[in-house]
Amino acid sequence: MNLVNDGDLTIAKIAPLIRKKKLSPVELANAMLARIERLQPVLNAFITVTPRLARSQARQAEKEISKGHYRGPLHGIPISVKDLYYTAGIRTTGGSKILQDFIPRENAAVIDRLFGAGCVLLGKNNLHEFAYGVTNQNPHFGPTRNPWDVKRIPGGSSGGSAVAVGAALSLASVGTDTGGSIRIPAAACGVVGLKPTQGLVPLQGIIPLSFSQDHAGPLCRSVEDVALVLRVIAGRDREDPDRVEERETLRLHNLRKGVRGLRMGVPRQYFFNHLQKEVRSHVLAALKTLEALGAKSVEVNPKFMDETDRLSYEIVVGEAVAYHWKWLKKRGKDYGEDVRSRIEGGFGQLSRTYIEAQQRRQLYTQSFEHVLESVDVLVAPTLPVVAPRIGETEVREDRTVEDVRAALLRLTRPGNLTGLPTLSIPCGFSTDGLPVGLQLMGRRFGEETILRVAYAYEQATPWHRMFPPDPPTTAETGTSVVSRK
Repeated sequence: MNLVNDGDLTIAKIAPLIRKKKLSPVELANAMLARIERLQPVLNAFITVTPRLARSQARQAEKEISKGHYRGPLHGIPISVKDLYYTAGIRTTGGSKILQDFIPRENAAVIDRLFGAGCVLLGKNNLHEFAYGVTNQNPHFGPTRNPWDVKRIPGGSSGGSAVAVGAALSLASVGTDTGGSIRIPAAACGVVGLKPTQGLVPLQGIIPLSFSQDHAGPLCRSVEDVALVLRVIAGRDREDPDRVEERETLRLHNLRKGVRGLRMGVPRQYFFNHLQKEVRSHVLAALKTLEALGAKSVEVNPKFMDETDRLSYEIVVGEAVAYHWKWLKKRGKDYGEDVRSRIEGGFGQLSRTYIEAQQRRQLYTQSFEHVLESVDVLVAPTLPVVAPRIGETEVREDRTVEDVRAALLRLTRPGNLTGLPTLSIPCGFSTDGLPVGLQLMGRRFGEETILRVAYAYEQATPWHRMFPPDPPTTAETGTSVVSRK
């Protein structure tokens, strides 16, 4: 079974074959595991691979389906998960030496839902340590490499998840997003990544970074696949006192309604500042494509954009310090240098600063919600640049030089500060063959609308059908640190 040459390698295309018994879940799982075995030493997308569990779940799925007990589109589908999610009996490291031997006794709520849908778990994806970074250069488990160019970063912190999906090492993954950690690697690796409305997907059983900014969501090869996974993992968490109310089931048929008559807000004053020329060109071309499909563009200007970086930093570092305080005091040397220094930088922050940032965040959110009263979605670049090279500390956008971390977070942080649903979808490639991402933001619980816009754009363009070439499987790029269960 040649995965890459089998056409559109998506859940939407493969699920009907499994349901009709034309494709064996066991055969599919074995093909994925063989591909992981071959490419993991170069890409390093996994911290832990779970072949025994995967084959057991695949055999169970095949047995159930053969008896007519089909659970739905995710039944028998091989997936991976970011190594922040608790998995009972399988270590959950958080990408850190601190938890390198931690084995949870229970699953995260999202994992229970995926297993309940019949998913097959291939393994746990590599990430930036404790999700506090955007390069996925992990000092404990090795760097993850971009499948389009192994000399470049995949973005983070859900970099292993994006690489696994982009390189056909799994059909879907679930990641987390605190300042862009689903959308950044989705854009850098040419896949679709959704940060849902805050609270729509439960965080129970996920190692936190910042409880008021964390979101959980899917990364997939297509918009329809994202919708299929979201339908399974979304819904209130009964153990969460701040749970959202039950929402109507996502209606997949509405994805195909097109965009005619929809209004697209284009926030040029902030989101289009300091872009690499090719990024700007592809995003503007994407806007023209959506206009040709019947959508209308209007310029909008949310307020308080100059506060974005400060508010995000003051909130996230304050909450990260609270979570990591005891470990840093007892085991500070076991953290990677970048994450330790980032958290310790918040030790002197006053509680007043944190509280005032949360208060300003409310005004910031209201500004976006006000803009979205007059438009259906906001459309902007996901990243101002294509994926930087591994070890690169600065990037150039036209005549501007910017720190890599600051650049990669600049356009995604608003989605976390507001808690509004935001998606990244591929919208082209640079002359170096690197993906460019288009970002769509919608109203609170407006996932269906942004998925509808994304689906219309996806079907009108070829980007979702493009696979990266397999990298050379040599020791030249280094080897991974991975366990097998």
